[in-house]
Amino acid sequence: MKAPFLADLGIGKTNHGAFDGRWRKTSGDTLEVKTPIDGSVVASVRMATKKDYAAVSKAAHEAFLAWRDLPAPQRGEYVRQIGEAFREYKEPLGKLVTLEAGKILQEGLGEAQECIDIADFAVGLSRQLYGLTIASERHHHAMRENWHPLGTVGIITAFNFPIAVWAWNSMLALVCGDACLWKPSLKTPLTSIAMTKIAADVLGKQWAPLVGLVIGPDLEVGSALLDDPQIPLVSATGSTRMGRIVGPRVAQRFGRSLLELGGNNAITVMDDADLDLATRAIVFGAVGTAGQRCTSTRRVLVHKKVQKKLVERLVQAYGQCKIGNPLDKKTLVGPLVDHQAAEGFERAIKAAEAQGGKIVCGGKRARVTGKLKGGAYVQPTIVNCKGMIDIAREETFAPILYVMPIDSLEQAIAINNDVPQGLSSAIFTGSVRASEQFISAIGSDCGIANVNIGTSGAEIGGAFGGEKETGGGRESGSDSWKAYMRRQTCTINWGTELPLAQGIEFGG
Repeated sequence: MKAPFLADLGIGKTNHGAFDGRWRKTSGDTLEVKTPIDGSVVASVRMATKKDYAAVSKAAHEAFLAWRDLPAPQRGEYVRQIGEAFREYKEPLGKLVTLEAGKILQEGLGEAQECIDIADFAVGLSRQLYGLTIASERHHHAMRENWHPLGTVGIITAFNFPIAVWAWNSMLALVCGDACLWKPSLKTPLTSIAMTKIAADVLGKQWAPLVGLVIGPDLEVGSALLDDPQIPLVSATGSTRMGRIVGPRVAQRFGRSLLELGGNNAITVMDDADLDLATRAIVFGAVGTAGQRCTSTRRVLVHKKVQKKLVERLVQAYGQCKIGNPLDKKTLVGPLVDHQAAEGFERAIKAAEAQGGKIVCGGKRARVTGKLKGGAYVQPTIVNCKGMIDIAREETFAPILYVMPIDSLEQAIAINNDVPQGLSSAIFTGSVRASEQFISAIGSDCGIANVNIGTSGAEIGGAFGGEKETGGGRESGSDSWKAYMRRQTCTINWGTELPLAQGIEFGG
């Protein structure tokens, strides 16, 4: 597929996969970058080696040693300019996300906007890295809490949000005084090259090493990152399987992990819900990004009184979702990222039927014509279930929606929580009591709990993340900046005596 906008982002047919302030002439294997749209090769990347990783890490650390001494508002000014550059390149960045990840153009542009938004958020944050003043029990003593830069932050990203997740981490890390070292998914390397070029151009020669990049195999450069003592924090987004590797390995060297892993998100629809509102939210949550978001809606827990009406509305809405080229503005459902994902979709459908699920619509590969036949297109699918089935406890990265009946809110909450993951959840109801119970301590056990909006499409102002096998990490807004800094408690004696804490008298 021809993509002339690649040149606008500084991407050629062949690219190098390591940046340490300059683009290194990497010598690893050649990675062919294929677009999910039609399976064609759009560019190639010469991957980084362990030697390249060491050079990138060293350069990032050396830049950090000076960057940490720059006042935070001055760091924020650089981030402001990076955000302005994102604005300038929003359209080609959005198209690149679509080309490489397969999500529809509106979602690609939305992801680019998310990078702009988090840069704006970080600029304001650069003047709000607040600590505490603490009352001391000792006479003529003062206590306070300081927050200091942490070091180089390792950022591992997944294919489904190839630029936004890096921006969530890097924009906050930069204003906090840290350097960044990015290892992107090998399915979406071009987006990482484009974002690194944009940010590095703004930072200039002195500070460009702060946005280090290594594109390479997990067993080589991925392992080097996890074991690197110069990386005090690894922020990793991906599967729960990946998290089980990252967490213990980083902890073994007493490093920190920020994990954003799997999701298995449910929407509860009560009998007093606005069904039009619920239908729109469910369709976007289940069908958006072809079901390849960690926040995608995978289960609907609907009151028996309105189950038939809701399913009828969903089937009608699904029938209006055009499947095809995601660069076409009329398309609502693009391809899965590759044929391996489509095979996972087919296995899940087969398992659902074997476990008693009934396919209401979809369930097969989608028919596409021409060059699109090289892509992995599937039909958005609705499965009616009498109750929870085993396959519904798993996260299948595909547009499969399991619909289950409920009799009460308490039953819905129990089913909502009866999965290993704990990322996002939502309820549709007109009842204040039901909504408050759902978001209370006895309600949803997820990191995100919404009322009368869906599970997908979080704003950058709120901390993003989940519990249980979702990993417990929090990125983006709120006080997530604290993950990228180290806390220091300081006690100052401005008197002439040396009283001890707890009233201890020593040698008196």
